[in-house]
Amino acid sequence: MRVHVVSDVHGSTEALRRSADGADALICLGDLVLYLDYDDSSQGIFADLFGPRDTARFVALRTEGRFAEARAFTAGLWDAVVAREAVDRRTILDRLVRAQYAEMFEAMPAPAYLTYGNVDVPSFWADYVRPGHTVLDGQVTEIGGLRFGFVGGGLVSPMNTPYELDEETYAAKVAALGEVDVLCAHIPPAVPELCYDVVARRFEYGSAAILEHVRATQPRMVLFGHVHQPLVRRARIGRTECVNVGHFRGTKRPFSLSW
Repeated sequence: MRVHVVSDVHGSTEALRRSADGADALICLGDLVLYLDYDDSSQGIFADLFGPRDTARFVALRTEGRFAEARAFTAGLWDAVVAREAVDRRTILDRLVRAQYAEMFEAMPAPAYLTYGNVDVPSFWADYVRPGHTVLDGQVTEIGGLRFGFVGGGLVSPMNTPYELDEETYAAKVAALGEVDVLCAHIPPAVPELCYDVVARRFEYGSAAILEHVRATQPRMVLFGHVHQPLVRRARIGRTECVNVGHFRGTKRPFSLSW
């Protein structure tokens, strides 16, 4: 059995279309939508709305950890867009997110097993998934004789992204998995070297619940994304190998898993 795994697709439609080539199935760990491209301020929903110069300013503020200033800065930009479009902010944003989802799910190979990232909007997915797409969150499925558990979303953070959960709610989803062979999540276990992004120069939020679950049940592997440029991509917790499958928008290459 050969499975390809991707995370943090962020609008990479054509690479996603080819991501399962040579594999029996695809696993996608979320973050399909591209709001901001930290490397190219002309790409993404914010660039479409505000233009590359103001998007670059917004990215700089967030990168510096000045989140309150970033929100205040975009508030004025949003006022101008809402006045121009003559509809409310939510309507504008939902339309752009849905347009990306239509492209992403049209390109999504099948069979594919998917969970949500922190920038995804779970309530929209049912309108776009196709036959052969299985969405799992706090659920387990069998792939090639192994039990795969899936936990979607992220934890509440200053980024204020669409699918963030409090620690208790997230932990309940992890606990619901029970023992699995492979635990698939969008965010890493709360291991500092797996959570630190060397380019953004900050710790992303990892899950203490995943870390505790791994210590207690020792699955073969934990697969995740979320941290685009991690200090380390792999680490062991007991006999469990923890693997960051990579920033797919950046690499255009899936992680390959065979057994």
